[in-house]
Amino acid sequence: MFVGFFDVTVLCLIWLTKHTVDSVQLSAPEKITAPYGGSVTVSCQYEHQFRENTKYWCKGPVYDLCTIVVKTPKNRPGNRSSIADDKEAGVFTVTMTSLRDSDEGSYWCVVATSGRNIYSRVRLSVSHTVVTTTVTTPTSSSLEHDEMRWWATLRWILFILMLCCLASIHIAVWRIKGTRKICVQQFQYQNSNIYD
Repeated sequence: MFVGFFDVTVLCLIWLTKHTVDSVQLSAPEKITAPYGGSVTVSCQYEHQFRENTKYWCKGPVYDLCTIVVKTPKNRPGNRSSIADDKEAGVFTVTMTSLRDSDEGSYWCVVATSGRNIYSRVRLSVSHTVVTTTVTTPTSSSLEHDEMRWWATLRWILFILMLCCLASIHIAVWRIKGTRKICVQQFQYQNSNIYD
């Protein structure tokens, strides 16, 4: 029973540490639609602690396998893509022009870090109909940002509580095993006295 609980606790702790930081430190629109042959500008907002980090825009259904389209610090525009980093505002902006059907798919706003990179997915749809408005600003308003910070804090509190539970269970198991060992030793001692 304790082993199963231990596995669940460890998995929850790993999930919490993996997902606690990312959601607050980088935000981008989840889905955007742009006209075929037109252009789109996507803004990826990051926290100021990442001002000097490299930022990039990559394409692929899974982040770990995505192909870099364009990246900072040197704005080397691709054939139809460019990136600009406004360090004061904490926003890097990617512009894609002459959109084609092949441009449709999942893209990733990425901030490179010394540890695990921070990323956010953006789904781009290319439309053959006229698109009058396209939301290209980050989805986090100040209210949503506060909610994300609150949720991140709550997850850290849950992480600490689960860690305390894990430690207390290990102490309880250790004490139960110690008590059993003492009982077994006393029983063996009593049985040895009977035969003496």
